[in-house]
Amino acid sequence: MKVLAVTACPTGIAHTYMAAEALSEAAQKRGYDVKVETRGSVGVENELSSEDIKSADFIVLACDTAVPTDRFVGKKVLSVSVSEAIKDAEGLLTRAQSAPVLKTQTQSSEPTEKKGQNSFYKHLMSGVSFMIPFVVAGGIAIAISFAFGYDAFQTPGTLPAYLMAIGGSGGFGLMVPILAGYIAYSIADRPGLAPGMIGGVVAGQIGAGFLGGMVAGFLAGYVVNAIKKYIKLPKSLQGIMPVLIIPVFGSLIVGLLLFYVLGSPMAAINKAVADFLMGLSGGSAIVLGLLLGLMMAFDMGGPINKAAYAFGTATLVAGQGSAVMAAVMAGGMVPPLGIGLATLVFKKKFIAAEQEAGKANLVLGASFITEGAIPFAAADPLHVMPSIMAGGALAGALSMAFGATLAVPHGGIFVLFAVENIIGYVIAIVAGSVVTALLLGVLKKDVA
Repeated sequence: MKVLAVTACPTGIAHTYMAAEALSEAAQKRGYDVKVETRGSVGVENELSSEDIKSADFIVLACDTAVPTDRFVGKKVLSVSVSEAIKDAEGLLTRAQSAPVLKTQTQSSEPTEKKGQNSFYKHLMSGVSFMIPFVVAGGIAIAISFAFGYDAFQTPGTLPAYLMAIGGSGGFGLMVPILAGYIAYSIADRPGLAPGMIGGVVAGQIGAGFLGGMVAGFLAGYVVNAIKKYIKLPKSLQGIMPVLIIPVFGSLIVGLLLFYVLGSPMAAINKAVADFLMGLSGGSAIVLGLLLGLMMAFDMGGPINKAAYAFGTATLVAGQGSAVMAAVMAGGMVPPLGIGLATLVFKKKFIAAEQEAGKANLVLGASFITEGAIPFAAADPLHVMPSIMAGGALAGALSMAFGATLAVPHGGIFVLFAVENIIGYVIAIVAGSVVTALLLGVLKKDVA
């Protein structure tokens, strides 16, 4: 039997490849011929050919972002979230054998059994996944420009000024349009891209920021779908739909709605959120950091984790260091770091395979890949979950208490140069990791 799969998570860093490995191992264990296409942050790898698809018995789509499905028409296709493939790959292979046949090119890749329930999250995460490289590149360029002094970039024609232009006008300037464009792309496919990106630019012009970009993306996607559904042209003129009718009418409708109807309330909400974050101090900041750290550790790359992460990236729009982003990354680094530390200190609590996986977790945690903690949490949730949540919450709270800020949304220890108050930030991460390790040492029983 031949099985194909496609895996794609919002960030395209960890879940994508963990799901691919789980599906491959489960299929090989059954003696199946298997090929898995990954759609990660580096692009499409191991792409499925038309010959592969033609000879496949069934296809598993383990995706939390939009993927093209028209090539699978006529095949049995099971669509699930990427986390399901990590947790129960063998069960998916059994279910996929009786999956429904994909009948039309317009059917989405939303999970078959949860269609409609998670579409908002999926479209949003599609936009966020495309946005992240722009924010990372822009944030690092800005951080390097600050290394020359906080006023050095104000002198035209200098290296710091060029770095600030690359990071600010370049990377961060494209952040909201990319977010909006790819939310619309997730909803309406390629025709939604232009209206979405133009709507994102308009959102920036009216001061609606990240929130306005989200609204523009969803609005553009559904407007384009409506245009495709209700505007019918003769066959001889259908060629102008994607290059003239959809981009022009879609962009005009979205742009004018933002300017005349949605712009003022979106800008007001965006300003209120910014003022709230700027006004945080003392206990309120610590409580927010605690909550964000708790969310990052709770489902380790799932919807709650990604909600906290999206909130953190939203605070980077201004192009300055964000205390919220620092707390988010600290809380996300702690679960794998704490587990890795526990496997070194409390070896009697872990089997040999877990001790080896713990070493990998130290690297994953240092790189801000929270998903490394998933196998441990899945194997012993009652003891692992409280431990990592306590550590993540402490790290987020201490990060806020120390006033640490971060100018980029990813990278772990490799972007510490972009942190303000590095010492306090490192203390927060170390303290959270130690607490997680100690709790695991107390709560877990010795293995036989």
